[in-house]
Amino acid sequence: MTQLGNMPPLFSTAKDLLALLHERILLFDGAMGTSVQALHLTAEDFGGPQYDGCNEYLALIRPKLIADIHEGFLKAGSDIIETDTFGGAPIVLAEFGLQDQALEINRAAAQVAKDLARRYTTPAKPRFVCGSMGPTTKSIAVTGSASFDQLRETYATQAEGLLLGGVDFLILETALDTLNIKAGLVGIEEVFHKLGMSVPIIVSGTI
Repeated sequence: MTQLGNMPPLFSTAKDLLALLHERILLFDGAMGTSVQALHLTAEDFGGPQYDGCNEYLALIRPKLIADIHEGFLKAGSDIIETDTFGGAPIVLAEFGLQDQALEINRAAAQVAKDLARRYTTPAKPRFVCGSMGPTTKSIAVTGSASFDQLRETYATQAEGLLLGGVDFLILETALDTLNIKAGLVGIEEVFHKLGMSVPIIVSGTI
């Protein structure tokens, strides 16, 4: 696995992360969406009415808000924090006119989480960052609202931003369409080849 940039990894390799899982249970953080809702933000906090409710945009324009949420989970003992990118795929951000900023939004969200994880990492308790990739608002098999190639491309863009921001692994989460999952995995694999690196991938399904 190649580490991007000049910063040292949170934990030396993906192999070490997986080895740690054999030693103990690693704790994920709590839900980012409800944590943002609890802040009772206004449209102005999101950058204007057109972006109201786009939690992912906050990582770019209000990073301190997202950092505070991450820090709360780290203080509570989380080993792993997820990036504020559940809806960070271009095909979802297009609903707010932000599809062209998808790469930067995902990179920024990863960097916010990474900075906090580094700050709280100790030799006894390393902290990790997981790149969150939600199911999007489209489905290939269930509703036919997107094609395989559209989903592959949108997931690839999101994965590239997250990897450039330095996440330790990726999660395709709350997935309900197996074709969406396949498109996501193919897109991620393409980015691995493009960047010359790879990280572990988790798939979280829902029934």
